[in-house]
Amino acid sequence: MKDWSVEFLRSVLDGAPEGIVVCEAEGDQPVVYVNAAFEYLTGHAASDLLGRNLRHLQGNDREQDARYRMQQAIERGDSCQVLLRNYRKNGGVFWVDIHLQPVCDASGRVSHFIGYHRDASDRPRAAVRALAGLPTWMREDRLTTLATRPYFEELLKRDWSLAQREMRQLGLAIFDIDSLGAYNDTYGRAGGDACIRRASTLISASFRRGSDLLGRWDGGGIVVLAHGNSDEKLAEYARILVQRVREQQVHHPRSAAKFVTVSAGVASCLPLRDQPVTLLVNAAEAALARAKSQGRNRVALAEKREYKA
Repeated sequence: MKDWSVEFLRSVLDGAPEGIVVCEAEGDQPVVYVNAAFEYLTGHAASDLLGRNLRHLQGNDREQDARYRMQQAIERGDSCQVLLRNYRKNGGVFWVDIHLQPVCDASGRVSHFIGYHRDASDRPRAAVRALAGLPTWMREDRLTTLATRPYFEELLKRDWSLAQREMRQLGLAIFDIDSLGAYNDTYGRAGGDACIRRASTLISASFRRGSDLLGRWDGGGIVVLAHGNSDEKLAEYARILVQRVREQQVHHPRSAAKFVTVSAGVASCLPLRDQPVTLLVNAAEAALARAKSQGRNRVALAEKREYKA
């Protein structure tokens, strides 16, 4: 057909089953068109989206490698496909599979980009569906209500595999209560359990992104898996939490600090193909041991030599 009208083409786009967005290639890449499927996918009306860059759909969760790869493709004028975490208008997190295609004007200059958005939330869900069928006592630590270590390790393996396919950075932080054994000797097991609950509540309340995973490691250990964070950024945040625990001023008569403190080991990497997840775990544990040996109540960042499978 040579007589397709603008109205006809718009009706085709509006009726498409997957989300379609058209953005300008210049400036801040503002949205100039969204179809009904994209409105339904995001929970945003077209009026919320037109004239704006779609980065606001990532909320504060912008440290994603997929975002950088997409921006690089836009700067080159290339097509790309990425898997991105977005947030609906009601705050709910969802994964979206994005195919981005450049559109050229008569002179051959890239004038717009068309993005085809498909809900991909079932991908990570499918990977963990079998795990979700486990009884609660195998998934949830009774003391902290965080993930048990075996369950956390399975979730970590899942996310490690996804990160390998998506070329996405993963960060691991292991926090551990200093001199917990001496605290138990002074206040008994019940006192030690209360101390662990208090520390785990403070730490878990500070990692609120939908992609963050938390679990109980060993004894007084709390482990956090953070997506898209560099080691420096995660270590900086860990230092803030270490200070917050100290500022609670929970008395510990057998600690050099006289209060309950925690130490933390932080590691972060971009998983390469065929690398085992133990590479990240061993690095974080080695960094934690170094923080303890250097006086406790501090954060140690994994060194290159500590990334060993």
